[in-house]
Amino acid sequence: MFKKIVLLFIITILVSCTASKSVIVTKKSTTITPNKTVVTTPRKTNTTKPIVKKTTTETIESTSKTVVTSDFINGYIFHYKDIAMSNMKNYGIPASIILAQGILESGAGNGDLALSANNHFGIKCYKDWTGETAYHDDDATQECFRKYNNPEESFQDHARILTQRQRYSSLFSLPKGDYVAWANGLKAAGYATDPKYPDKLISYIERYNLDQYDAQVLGTKYTSIVKQKSNGAVFINPNLSLYEVQKSDTFYSISKKFNLTVEELKLKNNLIDNTLSIGQKLIIK
Repeated sequence: MFKKIVLLFIITILVSCTASKSVIVTKKSTTITPNKTVVTTPRKTNTTKPIVKKTTTETIESTSKTVVTSDFINGYIFHYKDIAMSNMKNYGIPASIILAQGILESGAGNGDLALSANNHFGIKCYKDWTGETAYHDDDATQECFRKYNNPEESFQDHARILTQRQRYSSLFSLPKGDYVAWANGLKAAGYATDPKYPDKLISYIERYNLDQYDAQVLGTKYTSIVKQKSNGAVFINPNLSLYEVQKSDTFYSISKKFNLTVEELKLKNNLIDNTLSIGQKLIIK
């Protein structure tokens, strides 16, 4: 009996100790991962400014008032230089004069008569004209001008008029390489009433090196007219940005130096071959 009492006592103590022991519950910890920040690297923008090629703008006044750029005039020269040289060979009229008159009279092909009648030389009807006509205000209101099927017909008719009309006969006694004499001779013969007509023609010839085509036809050496001598001083046309050709220069090296293509460089200077000479002046803007 005593043993049972002792055993019961021991069991009671054990149960009491177990009930007082703390129960520890281990929870799996949750780690909060912050949202990842996506860093976007902005695309680099090209901050290099585009190269803007400067061109000059001028107003050509003859049979109409036309605003054109120097590039447009160069394009006109490039397009018609061959027919001008051909007419020089066949008729004896300097190619430089033909091109200068074409630029002035037609607004470099963009004047009213050039666009509507393919008339590039301001040629009026006169009594012997039996072809189509166009009417335009010039010295008088709505004067009669000749109309052609294409510009080439206008160039041919210009050559025929100068060679066949007696009033222009004195021109053909002048040297074919003397564009100054021809420009003044045209005014004296009554081709135009504008007192500044010769100066305008000479200006186009010298600014755009049109006399190089005379030299090609005549087979003479050409020297670009970009400077004029007066009392020993040299004056360079301030309207032109020029580069003087150095030893070992090529069209390619010069064009790269001024961000041009070779074709653009040739077009600006009205050049057709690949020949350069030291000291030669090239228009680069």
